[in-house]
Amino acid sequence: MTNPSVRVARWSAHHPWRAIAGRILFVMVCLGAGMAVGGKAATTEDYRVGEAGRAEALATQGGLQQKPLERVLISMRGPGSLDAARGEAVARDIRERMSRLAEVESVGAPVWSADRRAVRVDVTMTGPELEGTEHVDALLAQTGQVQKANPDLRVDESGSPSIDKDVDGQRGEDLSRTEMFALPVTLIVLLLVFRSVVMAVVPLLLAVSSIIAGVGLSKLASHVFPDAGVGTNVILLIGMAVGVDYTLFYLKRDREEHARSGGTLSSATVVELAAATSGRAVVVSGLAVAASSATLYLSGDVIFDSLATGAIVVTVAAVVSSLTILPALLAKLGARASRRHTRGPAHTRGPALTSSVLDSVARRPMFTLGVAVAAMLALAAPLVGLKLTDVGQETFSRQLAAMRAGDRITAAFPELKSTNQVVVRADASRRAQVRVSLEALAGRVKTDPLFGGQTRIRVSADRRITVLEVSVPAYPSEKRAQESLKRLRAEYVPATVGKLDGAEAAVTGNVARSADYPDHQKQRLPTILGALLLVTFVITVLAFRSVVLGLVGVVLNLLSAAASLGVLTAVFQYRWAEGLLGFTSMGSIGSRVPLFLFVILFGLSMDYQVFTLSRIQEAVRRGVPARRAVLDGIGSSAGVVTSAAVVMVTVFASFVPLHLIEMKQIGFSLAFAVLLDAFVIRLVLLPALMLLLGEAAWWPSRRRTADTGREGRSMQTVG
Repeated sequence: MTNPSVRVARWSAHHPWRAIAGRILFVMVCLGAGMAVGGKAATTEDYRVGEAGRAEALATQGGLQQKPLERVLISMRGPGSLDAARGEAVARDIRERMSRLAEVESVGAPVWSADRRAVRVDVTMTGPELEGTEHVDALLAQTGQVQKANPDLRVDESGSPSIDKDVDGQRGEDLSRTEMFALPVTLIVLLLVFRSVVMAVVPLLLAVSSIIAGVGLSKLASHVFPDAGVGTNVILLIGMAVGVDYTLFYLKRDREEHARSGGTLSSATVVELAAATSGRAVVVSGLAVAASSATLYLSGDVIFDSLATGAIVVTVAAVVSSLTILPALLAKLGARASRRHTRGPAHTRGPALTSSVLDSVARRPMFTLGVAVAAMLALAAPLVGLKLTDVGQETFSRQLAAMRAGDRITAAFPELKSTNQVVVRADASRRAQVRVSLEALAGRVKTDPLFGGQTRIRVSADRRITVLEVSVPAYPSEKRAQESLKRLRAEYVPATVGKLDGAEAAVTGNVARSADYPDHQKQRLPTILGALLLVTFVITVLAFRSVVLGLVGVVLNLLSAAASLGVLTAVFQYRWAEGLLGFTSMGSIGSRVPLFLFVILFGLSMDYQVFTLSRIQEAVRRGVPARRAVLDGIGSSAGVVTSAAVVMVTVFASFVPLHLIEMKQIGFSLAFAVLLDAFVIRLVLLPALMLLLGEAAWWPSRRRTADTGREGRSMQTVG
C-alpha cells in the first residue's frame, strides 16, 4: 500500500493551486474560529496545588479568598519626613477617589510607616484575583492625578494587578524584539543553505503560517485546557523551530532527488520521492514532539497543560503544512530553484569536517564513545546541586514602574513582603474555640524572630471559616520566609488549632504557594519522566522496528537532557554568568523549567534522531553493509541536521535576552541542548554506538528490514 504521505504529496503536486488555496483557507479558518470563539483563560481555582491550594479552597467557601489588591504609597521625593497633616490630606484624597470607582470593593484606612516618613492606603478591587489586571488602569489613573496635583511628593501605586500588567506589556515587547531578531537571522541561515531567495523564504512562510494556525487552534483548545497565559510563548518558540525544521528536511531531500536524477524526472515525481522518505520522517518526528508534549498533562497543573496544548497544536499545524502545501510549492518552484543551484551527482557524505569527525569515530568507536559519555556526564554533574524555587514577583525586572514602586512600598513596610495565612474550617458553634486557638498561635509568632510580629484575624459571615494572617519581612523565596512556613506547619498549627476536634486547618499565602508549587512538580516528575521514556521508546520501535534503537534513543535523549540541565544549573544557579547574560541569579532554577525542558528536549531530539536513522535505514534496505550504512547515512544527513540546528539555536537563543528569568533559562537550555544534540549526539555518540552494535542495532527486524527493502525496490522498478 502506498505511503499516506506519498498519496497526499502526489495530490498536492498535481493540484498545486488547490493545495495552496486549501492551506490558506485552513489557516484562516483556524484563526477565524479561534477569534470568534475566543480563548478561555485559567481561573484562580485552576492554579491551586498542595496544601496551599486546599487552604485557598477553604477560604473561598467563606468569601475570604485572596482579592486583587493595590497599595498606594505617599512619601517625600527627597530627604526629610512627610508632614503628618499633608500626608493625611493626600491619603484622604486617594481614599475618596478610589471609593468612587466601580472597580474598587473597599479602601483601607491610612497606615503610617514605623519611621513616619511615609503613609500607605490599601485598595481592594472587586472580582477574582486574576482579573485585577484587566481593571487596574482605572486605579492607576486616579493615582496619576493625585501625583500631578502634588508634584513635590512621590505617590506610588503597586500590587499584583499593576505588576502583572507591566509584566505582560514587557513580555509583549520582548517577544516582538525576538521576532524581529529571529526571523532575519533565520532567513540568512536559510539563504546560506539554499543559495536561493525563493527556497529560503518558503520555510519561513510555512513556519509563520503554522504559528498563526496554532494560535487559533489554541484558543479553541483552551475551552478544554484553560490558557494560563503562556500558550502564545510556546507556540512561537516551538512553531518557528519545528516549522522550519520539517520544511528544511523536505526541501533538502527534494533537491537531492533533483540532483540525483540529473533533471530527468518531473518535479511532481521528485516530490513523491521526497515524500516517501522525508515525508515519513516529518510525520514520525511530529508525532514524537506531540506525544512527548502530551505527557505534560500528567502534571495536574494548568500552566503545563497550557504549554502542552500550545506545543501540540503548532506541531500538528507544522506537520500538516509540510505534507500538504509544501509539495505544491515544490511542484511550482522547486524544480527551477533546484536546477539553478544543484549541479552534478548527489553526495552521500557530508562536508569535509563531518567526514573527518566520522572517520575518527569509525577508527576508534569504543574510545570515542567513552570520552563522549564522560564529557556528557561531566556537563550533567551540576544537577546534583540543583535547587528549584517558584519564580516570584521579586525576580521581575526593575525597569517596570510597578516593581520600582513595589520596592519603595516594601522598604517602608518590610512586613508586606510575604504573608502566611492559617485557614480553619469548623462548625459555627465552635467559633469561640477556633478564635482562642488562633490567638494563641498569634501569640507564639509575635515572639518568634522569623515572623514580622503583625497578625490579623478575619471571620466569614457564616462563622465557619476563620483566617489568621501572619506577616513575614522577607520575600517568599528567601530562607527566612520558607523557614517561617515550615515552623507554622510543623509546630505552631499542630500545637494550637490542630488540636481542635472536627476542625480542618491548612496554611496558604504567597510563601506557601512558593513552597508547594515546586514540591508538586517534584512529586509529578517521576511519573512524567517515566511516560516520556516510554513514549520515546515506543515511537522509535514502531518507526524502525528495532527494540535496540528504541533503547539507544532513550539513553541518548537522557544524556542530552541531563547535560543541558546540568549546564543550566551551573550558569543560572550561580552568579558567574550574570553580567554575560544580563540577569540576577535567584540561586536556584525556576521550578517549571526542568520538567518543561525534559519534555520538549525529548520531543525535539526525536527530530534529528528520526531523520538520521531514516537515512541509515534507507542504506540498510539497499543492501549496504551496516558499517557503511551508518557512515553514509549520518554523513548524508549531517548537512541538513547542522542547518536545522543553526536555525533552532537562533530561535531559542533569541529568548535569552528576555527579561523574564524563566524564559531566559528555557531559551538558553534549549539552544545548548540543540547544539549538543546536533554536534555531539548525532556526530559522535550515535555513530559510535551504531558501529559497535553493527547488525544487532536492528534487532529483531534486521532480516525483515532487508526483505522490505528488496520489495520496495521491486515496486519502484515496476513503477
